[in-house]
Amino acid sequence: MVSGMPRSTCPEPPRKGRTGRPRSAEADAAILRATRASLVDLGFSKLTMADVAARAGVAKTTLYRRWANKNELVVDAVAVLFDELELPDRGSLASDVEGVVLQFATLLEQPETKTALMGVVAESTCDDALRARIRSAIVERQKRLVVDGRRRAQERGELPREEDPRAADRNTDLVFDVVAGAVVHRVLVSAEPVDEEWARRFTLLLLSGIGALSG
Repeated sequence: MVSGMPRSTCPEPPRKGRTGRPRSAEADAAILRATRASLVDLGFSKLTMADVAARAGVAKTTLYRRWANKNELVVDAVAVLFDELELPDRGSLASDVEGVVLQFATLLEQPETKTALMGVVAESTCDDALRARIRSAIVERQKRLVVDGRRRAQERGELPREEDPRAADRNTDLVFDVVAGAVVHRVLVSAEPVDEEWARRFTLLLLSGIGALSG
């Protein structure tokens, strides 16, 4: 300030906060791969942020800038695997459902998926924030399979179009819960195989219920 000039009474513009380095998709992918590897080698209870950081070749602070704790990290590490699920176009709603059920079961049989889900679901019984993250990162994102399957079946004339969007949303939630609950229980709780015959019988049961909802 020049000597003798009156001091300005205007407020100073706010200072920009430090934004840090932008997130790297490559680093994120490496961290999530390292998390899944650690799950297989150590199990959920022994997995640590430090071990994951070492495997990924990043500083532990890098993990904590992205994830508050290992529970969040594990959810995101397994969520990307669920994002790879696809609804196959096999010519009919029944065949499409059978295809996605078989894919889902195969994913659940992977050691990293099985260990992660069993661990985070157990933790979520006393952690509301973790439960919400499971819903947003896995459950809500995978409901797209139900929505896509219904739309495709409607285009084929296999299902009537639903005029009430709220009823459509409720039916989507119910169908997803039935499919996910049955397959998760079969694979992770009963430890029974999900083969083509089981998928066929389950699909017949499911579609009879969907028909009743649509009627």
